Amino acid sequence: MLFLGSSCIYPKLAPQPLKEESLLTGLLEPTNEPYAIAKIAGIKLCEAYRDQYGSNFISAMPTNLYGPNDNYDLNNSHVLPAFIRKFHDAKETGADHVEVWGTGSPMREFLHVDDLADACYFLMMNYNEKLFVNVGTGVDLTIKALAEMVKDIVGFEGELRWDSSKPDGTPRKLMDVSRLHQLGWKHRIELRDGISEVYEEFKSLKLEHVRMK
Repeated sequence: MLFLGSSCIYPKLAPQPLKEESLLTGLLEPTNEPYAIAKIAGIKLCEAYRDQYGSNFISAMPTNLYGPNDNYDLNNSHVLPAFIRKFHDAKETGADHVEVWGTGSPMREFLHVDDLADACYFLMMNYNEKLFVNVGTGVDLTIKALAEMVKDIVGFEGELRWDSSKPDGTPRKLMDVSRLHQLGWKHRIELRDGISEVYEEFKSLKLEHVRMK
């Protein structure tokens, strides 16, 4: 069995990049503490079954994900699909700016879901150890750089207005993926290519929605 967790399991101020050994070495980010605790409980459950029954249960911790069929609802979507939706809507309506939360300084790492699926299959075939494995690209960028990348891909020509009264969250969350690389797996889809592909799918979904109306 493969249990999937999240990079949120790590302490808010854990050394970067985040190593698997940093689990439970400090306080969690308060805004997602309940979610993180649930994921940590899953990891420990897999470890307990392995210790007590010898079960081949492994755990993998993906970084931030994006890809086809994402959630673009501005009330509860994650940062990357929210950017796609915001910049697309602003372009379509001719808006002169887009408001973005925070300062843009936090750094985040993003992995395409197809790469995650490939990593999961690789681990199921090749890994049988107690310690969980980070899954990511090992490369991050600032939220500001991400916003500018999405803005460019979408073709929105207005300005970005940063609302620094909104929270930034954890300053940085970069996964140390050296263990996964040593096992023989590495991501294939680079961020700009992946976002461009996702945006094309998003546009086709929007067009289909208009047609259905």
